[in-house]
Amino acid sequence: MTSTAASSRFHDLLRTQVGHEFTASHQYFAVAVWFETNDLPQLARRFYVQATEERGHALMMVQYLIDRKAKVGISGIGDVVDEFSTVTEPVELALNQELRVTDEITALARTAREDGDYIGEQFMQWFLQEQVEEVASIRSLLNVVRRAGTELFDVETFVARETATRVNRTTQAPKQAGAF
Repeated sequence: MTSTAASSRFHDLLRTQVGHEFTASHQYFAVAVWFETNDLPQLARRFYVQATEERGHALMMVQYLIDRKAKVGISGIGDVVDEFSTVTEPVELALNQELRVTDEITALARTAREDGDYIGEQFMQWFLQEQVEEVASIRSLLNVVRRAGTELFDVETFVARETATRVNRTTQAPKQAGAF
């Protein structure tokens, strides 16, 4: 494989993943808006931040494709859910989404390895680590939401405390397209 390959299985999957990341971003914005309209500002802020992170992931992938001289292609986003009956529902949706993304990222890393695209495989390592953290964080939030029941002030307090202690790993992250 040449370093400027226009297309590979890995690049095809990565282009598809860009769309998944933009959809995830849009979904998290919808969740944030739902929390905000239900007077849960800490949960809203947490998901606004998550939406921005997912957009950033898409832009990292776009930049990688640009740097590798591969076709980029930006597709539309998928449908999102914006109505929920309980506080638990959007958090469950977020966990399921992160588990699905973990499977997608794993498939990307596996495909890069199978294709002998070691640069692509190395690029995916940051995303694999990020997914471990994202799943753990959402799973923890879901456990807290379930335990809190109707005591949503406790959830808001937990989110405020945990948000303040989250480690920002953006300096280790791949470069985003458009970040000058």
